[in-house]
Amino acid sequence: AATRQDMTYWLQELQQKRWEYCNNLDAAKRDSRTSPTPSDFAKGLVAKDNPDLSILSQNASAERARNILAVETSPTDLVGEQAASQPAPVQGSAINFSLKQWSTEIKNSMSSLRKGNNENRRSVFYTTEEWELLDPTPKDLEDSMALEEKRKHLAEGSKGLTSSAFPFDFGRVPHKARRPLLKDMIGSSKSRSSSDSSPTEWGAGNGNRLVSELQLKYQSQQEELEKLKKDLLSQKELVRLLQQTVRSSQYDKYFASSLCEGVPKDKLELLHQKDDQILGLNNQLEKLSLEKDSLQQEVKNLKCKVGELNEQLGMLMETIQAKDEVIMKLSRQLSECEDSTSSPSGAVNSPTATCANKELQELDRLKDNLQGYKTQNKFLNKEILELSALRRNAEAREREWQAKYTSLEAKLCQIESKYLILLQEMKTPVCSEEQSPAREVITQLLEDALKAETSEQPEQAFFKPHLVSEYDIYGFQTVPEDDEEEKLVAKSRALDLRSLSLSENREISAGVKWENYLASTMNREMMRCVELKNLIRSGIPHEHRSRIWKWCVNLHVKKFKDSTVPGYFQTLLQNALEKQNPASKQIELDLLRTLPNNKHYSSPTSEGIQKLRNVLLAFSWRNPDIGYCQGLNRLVAIALLYLEQEDAFWCLVTIVEVFMPRDYYTKTLLGSQVDQRVFKDLMSEKLPRLHAHFEQYKVDYTLITFNWFLVVFVDSVVSDVLFKIWDSFLYEGPKVIFRFALALFKYQEEEILKLQDSMSIFKYLRYFTRNILDARKLTAIAFGDLNPFPLRQIRNRRTYHLEKVRLELTELEAIREDFLRERDTCVEKRDLISDDEEDS
Repeated sequence: AATRQDMTYWLQELQQKRWEYCNNLDAAKRDSRTSPTPSDFAKGLVAKDNPDLSILSQNASAERARNILAVETSPTDLVGEQAASQPAPVQGSAINFSLKQWSTEIKNSMSSLRKGNNENRRSVFYTTEEWELLDPTPKDLEDSMALEEKRKHLAEGSKGLTSSAFPFDFGRVPHKARRPLLKDMIGSSKSRSSSDSSPTEWGAGNGNRLVSELQLKYQSQQEELEKLKKDLLSQKELVRLLQQTVRSSQYDKYFASSLCEGVPKDKLELLHQKDDQILGLNNQLEKLSLEKDSLQQEVKNLKCKVGELNEQLGMLMETIQAKDEVIMKLSRQLSECEDSTSSPSGAVNSPTATCANKELQELDRLKDNLQGYKTQNKFLNKEILELSALRRNAEAREREWQAKYTSLEAKLCQIESKYLILLQEMKTPVCSEEQSPAREVITQLLEDALKAETSEQPEQAFFKPHLVSEYDIYGFQTVPEDDEEEKLVAKSRALDLRSLSLSENREISAGVKWENYLASTMNREMMRCVELKNLIRSGIPHEHRSRIWKWCVNLHVKKFKDSTVPGYFQTLLQNALEKQNPASKQIELDLLRTLPNNKHYSSPTSEGIQKLRNVLLAFSWRNPDIGYCQGLNRLVAIALLYLEQEDAFWCLVTIVEVFMPRDYYTKTLLGSQVDQRVFKDLMSEKLPRLHAHFEQYKVDYTLITFNWFLVVFVDSVVSDVLFKIWDSFLYEGPKVIFRFALALFKYQEEEILKLQDSMSIFKYLRYFTRNILDARKLTAIAFGDLNPFPLRQIRNRRTYHLEKVRLELTELEAIREDFLRERDTCVEKRDLISDDEEDS
């Protein structure tokens, strides 16, 4: 803050923000942080499922007390960033002076020394025994002097001085600052007095007129001197030119008469050139010498002028000082006369009047200090009140948490006792299933564990979004309705997820880190950095995922979007709908088979189905070579959960055209086959024991991992793990797929190594990823245990295997052509047809 009033303003603004923040910070908001960014970033199909958060009401009594104790302040002309961008104020010597009584006119004359008007003054804190004013800058003094000069010419018939004594204390005023201040004050008082007010003022008016006449005379003489100087310079230049002409003519005459005879022409011309150069240099030398003389003369004149002005300034200052002494003397006499007339005895001696003046002066100073301390005390009382209210709120929240903790601890004890009873019942032999006493206990325990949120149990609201309900926050069905065995497995998985959510306290700190990071990017664009990469790897919070995904997509497809016209997506969609599109039939067949376990795509009337159709049609029109490939529908469906149609379209462009190699989603799936061979190489390096185990039992695990790479783990892992994988995938690229594919195998490496036959291994690989629930542990393996993981190595191996796969495909194509020719020539083989011909 540039001034104390700005400091007070900002202190109160911070105080107000703190009050609002702490009042709105309840336990639910602490566990589920909201975004500091505008709400328009919440996009996609899951954005509508976010429940609104409740906000605690403010303390009414504390708010009324805050309003009573509020200190009214407002900023000056420049505050905030504008004030911060200004240069630091010049800290000169402080002008400290004490005044006993101020008259209205003296106040008006002194107001020009301070910035702003008197009505803009605000409460400040007094830490010294006197009023303190900052030393005005030279620019402010010049402005005030110019203002007083204008007032001298405009003010006529003003009122005279009406105040009594005003003794100045110049003990702390620097010597250089005394005269400008006195000049301003006396000039102001003179401008407001008439010509016949007093003899002193009449003398001041004559002095001013004398000074103005001297200044006009001096200016006229200066102008005449300048004219004469110009004439003299022109005459000197003319004389110099004439002298130069005479010398050159005489030299030519002499040279022609004495040296021209017997000298060759070429030497004569050379001599002429040298003479011309000598003359030119002489002329230049003379010109420079003249300029030097003129500059020296000008310097002398300026020095003389400065000396004269200093003398005049000294005389004027002495005159002003004498007038100041006369005014001070007359003012003291006037004050003594007023005191003598007001006293009952009619005459008061001078020492008594001086003592009374000092007492009055001390009384005014104490009043000023008292007012300042009152303002400071009011502000501090307000601060104490707010801190007390905040402390009470914190204590109330602590008591609530303590009560919740006690109730949860009691529930835990109940559950433990039930499990102990169950274990006791398990020891007794069971005759039949109907007569088992443990059956009722098990049923009751399952019902208690799977109980959803109800109005009678509001404390469970703090554990969202991991409650066991029909659908999770992404819209996926948690418990299937058909298969009883699968239903029981799904319930067990949901309970495990809930147990993990209750045991992880680090989600709160991660939310705070994201909130702080996004708050720091409010006024600037996000940039790639290590901090952002670490935050994304730890998982993007649900409420921020729409914004971060959109930013990641725009980061990768910026070069494509810049080359397209506005409305590019709508144009593609319109063309795909109006014109014949060979991919539209297959798209329609796969719409309801995309994510049947997600409520946004479960029926033909679901909102996600139409959006999915539009994005796939537009993409097939953009890429006719690919058209539509099974797997693209699942990529788009996941993107649409957090992005709008156009953003989901560009997300698909990012995956297919930027991340994945060429021919990844074409008919041959060439790029996908190459990645499986690269993954085999990485398995042999990163997980050699597991790779050898698969080789021993001849298990082709690429039959499982092929779908992982094609659809980026959609329908292969639980939803919480899936979206954390997609967070890193959209930011870092396809290398993340290799990391997490290896991490999934390493997560269950010991379990797989225990299996000793190919059928059990292959059966286990089909569903083992659905049992991996700890996303934090999986992320630590993917980004920690598997390092180093250079992308250059993956690119080199892709290039190596690409040539091998192409060579194999060429050989297969040659075998196919040979078979077709042999079939056409051989009668016995004419009835044989290929798979492609059968499909057609």
